[in-house]
Amino acid sequence: QVQLVESGGGLVQPGGSLRLSCAASGFTFSSYAMRWYRQAPGKERELVAHISIIGGTTNYADSVKGRFTISRNNAKNAVYLQMNSLKPEDTAMYYCARWRQTALRSDYWGQGTQVTVSL
Repeated sequence: QVQLVESGGGLVQPGGSLRLSCAASGFTFSSYAMRWYRQAPGKERELVAHISIIGGTTNYADSVKGRFTISRNNAKNAVYLQMNSLKPEDTAMYYCARWRQTALRSDYWGQGTQVTVSL
């Protein structure tokens, strides 16, 4: 079955960095675009970043442009989110998700990894 497992979250000070990882299994990873989303308490889920099948195209939310970088390694069935210059407003649960282009939605989600940016 499809599984997405995130890791790499934690507590970091403002201005710091974290690298999130998402290990995928149960499907042909190289055939799907992937996304990172986040959701803070009391807020709606927000799309953070999108990466195409071979990584040639990436898109970011305006709030993270220039600070976050999404990448993937199809040989390792993994997608990553490098987060630099973190701000308190980046605090959220971060989820990776598989993008199903034919349905124009993310159809499988990981369990999430918590990122907290605080002094």
